[in-house]
Amino acid sequence: MYRLLLPLVLVAALLGGCNDSTAPRDVTAPAAPRGLYSVTGDHRVALYWLANTESDLAGYRIYEAPCASGPDCPFARIGTTTGPSFEATGLANGVTRYFAVAAVDYAGNEGALTRNDVPDTPRPAGSGLPLDNFYPSGATNFGYDFSTYLLTSTTAAPTDIFYGYYVDGLGGVHQQVFVPDYGTDIQDAGYGGSLDDVDFAPNGGWSPSGTVEAIPGHNYVVWTRDDHYAKFRVVSAGPNDMLLDWAYQVDPGNRELRARPVRPEGTGRRPIVWLPASR
Repeated sequence: MYRLLLPLVLVAALLGGCNDSTAPRDVTAPAAPRGLYSVTGDHRVALYWLANTESDLAGYRIYEAPCASGPDCPFARIGTTTGPSFEATGLANGVTRYFAVAAVDYAGNEGALTRNDVPDTPRPAGSGLPLDNFYPSGATNFGYDFSTYLLTSTTAAPTDIFYGYYVDGLGGVHQQVFVPDYGTDIQDAGYGGSLDDVDFAPNGGWSPSGTVEAIPGHNYVVWTRDDHYAKFRVVSAGPNDMLLDWAYQVDPGNRELRARPVRPEGTGRRPIVWLPASR
């Protein structure tokens, strides 16, 4: 009987040893994603970052907060993705949010949030907006007001930009966008592959005449009389009309959240002046 019990004890000891040799659980979290940036949209924000390189990476978790991160303003998870991009949709225009991303592995370990919170403020946008030529007698719909999203047929407020096409006495063709003389500014931001190539309002560089040449493929920035920023891209420009894509920030003074410099009293604005077309 003792001879039979001894093998059984040895087998039990061996089996117990096998249980003690199981592999340790993975507790190493992925690194925080790097290079997070956003592209502002209409009721949406697109987020992009550099892909993590961990071999056991499962994906990413996206977080949002109404203010910069901290104990008084915690982030809430709004989605997940397996690749280094995410689009947050259904957002209210004109409301700034802060975004962050964390990586997670197959063991469920979640890493730290991206080092810098990324703020973004969705804004209205549109495409294929037609503006008629200002010059023919009785012309209509030659102006546009960003704040009301309306085509206008007046040079009086509220109208932000106008389009005009004419041929001078020497045969020179002039395709111009101009702004009225009540505190609105405009500048040419140069060629862009899309409207998204312009993502901020500069501090200076505004046209001293309030007039720019309408060049297809160029983006433009507008600083309105009531301290809003807008941008548009000329899709096409001809003798009858101009087509443009546009975006307008409904949050006052917000193009990277910069405050508007104060114009010295008495300086006013310049009268509308047509300039020769030139590149």
